Amino acid sequence: MHLLTLKDWSADQIEDAIDQSIRIKKNQDKFRTSLKDKSLAMVFQKTSTRTRVSFEVAMTQLGGHAIYLDWRTTNFTLADVGDETKYLSRNVDCIMARLRKNSNLKVMAEASRVPVINGCAEKYHPCQAISDLMTIKEKKGSLKGLKLTYIGVHNNVCNSLIEGCTKVGVEIATVTPLINEPSVDKELIERAKQTGLYKTTLDVKKAVRESDFVYTDTWVDMEFFTDPKFKEEKERRIKLMKPYQINAELLKGSDALIMHDMPIHRGYEITEDAIESSKSIIYEQSENRLHSAKGILLKLLGKT
Repeated sequence: MHLLTLKDWSADQIEDAIDQSIRIKKNQDKFRTSLKDKSLAMVFQKTSTRTRVSFEVAMTQLGGHAIYLDWRTTNFTLADVGDETKYLSRNVDCIMARLRKNSNLKVMAEASRVPVINGCAEKYHPCQAISDLMTIKEKKGSLKGLKLTYIGVHNNVCNSLIEGCTKVGVEIATVTPLINEPSVDKELIERAKQTGLYKTTLDVKKAVRESDFVYTDTWVDMEFFTDPKFKEEKERRIKLMKPYQINAELLKGSDALIMHDMPIHRGYEITEDAIESSKSIIYEQSENRLHSAKGILLKLLGKT
């Protein structure tokens, strides 16, 4: 069993991972040796803070070991991804890969004899969505019937939120004036529409007014934010997206809790006052990446 996208997981499997993560967070000492003598290979082609820290600390706190592999310093840059994965999977118990292309993750999964976890690629970010839903359930006690509005660029995070929310009974509205073309998954959107729990709109104020949670993400992918070659596109996106910024004016009259998967670009997709608001649960949400990483690892390694 792999975790490449939540499209491959049933509602029960997603909810089980969420509930397991909450149990682990509440009873951390009980799980200190759950992955004793187990090893996780962490392959990074993209930069990372939360994904690396959460999985490495998760393995340590579960009694296991994590190996950090920078793509640029391995033979993944020289050889066939499948061949390298066949070797790697003979040495470790699980692989977590944060790659630029979902197609390479698929090759890894096909070649691996151990579970492969998608730590983020251009199409999906399932680990983030499981952590987000864990946070939502912690706050409200249940998931069904809640309403979440995602505001920003339709990207990998948005895809996984749509899939996760519609499977566990959370209504999700997306306000996405801009679509990241490499993230497009028409099949995912069609399936989500059929649930009756997904809609897309540009009426951002109405969407926020009706929501229990308001969620945003960066307007510019992390690898392009400081890239001078991306300057013109960055400026275009800022001009287009500024009316959809999470700020005090947009949140006026709303009791919605504020979420952001980080990294945050203050003053762009969200303002300082919204980040530091009493309604912000951003840092709890980011902390839960650790606890949900444990839940995912234990589920995939048969230690539920």
